[in-house]
Amino acid sequence: MTDRNKIKVAIIDMNNGVTNQGIRGIQEVLLRYQEEMDIILTYDLFNLRQKGEVPNLTYDIYISSGGPGSPYDGEGQKWENDFFNLLEDIESFNLKNEHKKKHAFLICHSFQMACRKFGVGKVIKRRSTSFGIFPVFLTEEGENDTIFNGLPNPLYTVDSRAWQVTNPDDLPYAVKNIKVLALEKDRPHVDLERCVMSVRFTKEIVGTQFHPEASPARMKAHLLWKDKKKAIIKNYGQDKYNDMLHSLDDPKRIALTQHLVLPNFLNEAINTLQEASYD
Repeated sequence: MTDRNKIKVAIIDMNNGVTNQGIRGIQEVLLRYQEEMDIILTYDLFNLRQKGEVPNLTYDIYISSGGPGSPYDGEGQKWENDFFNLLEDIESFNLKNEHKKKHAFLICHSFQMACRKFGVGKVIKRRSTSFGIFPVFLTEEGENDTIFNGLPNPLYTVDSRAWQVTNPDDLPYAVKNIKVLALEKDRPHVDLERCVMSVRFTKEIVGTQFHPEASPARMKAHLLWKDKKKAIIKNYGQDKYNDMLHSLDDPKRIALTQHLVLPNFLNEAINTLQEASYD
């Protein structure tokens, strides 16, 4: 193995101490990717929101998780400033280095915060919480973006959010080539803006509103818990519950999303690193 096969990843935990499956899902993707690609990939976990742990710029790749609550919860707090400063540092590093680049993937809560920072659309509270497995529709830019290579349009994703990003066309930042890659289903009978589901903020920083790390097996086990099953049926109905189980069993839905989105991102990042190592 050469140095170009040794990849350092920083996982940023934004769950604020709340029990979740997201971090384990990210770790599962990284471990499987390392085995399949036969590379040395190490990762460190940083509990940014709860403990103020911040990765430095010695990492090649950054993956920041979802989390509970409002994307405005950190306003005026050190942890939010640290997160925004990290994104600025990554962007600044990439601007100063022609070949070697650092890449970041931002999920759900982290994605919403990044939309605030980069000025993408409006980050607003939903009328009701979205929870389940839904189709996500790629824009023309999304169909041509490497992170969605091999995925159908629409692709199916796990979505859990009380907040959302809307009005992506109202972008004073558009001059900096931000690209909206995916949107939620168009609902012409509902007088609501379509939610933004994925954005490429810079060439190296990309994010999704949905959870590409979600494990079908782990999520199915979660849904089969008696209390969880009862709560979902009560809040969303038996048909919705049955449809979620069907989507988890379908290899062309959540399993495909988990096997391709983050691995595509890792391919993109690592290919860039390997190309730089030859220069």
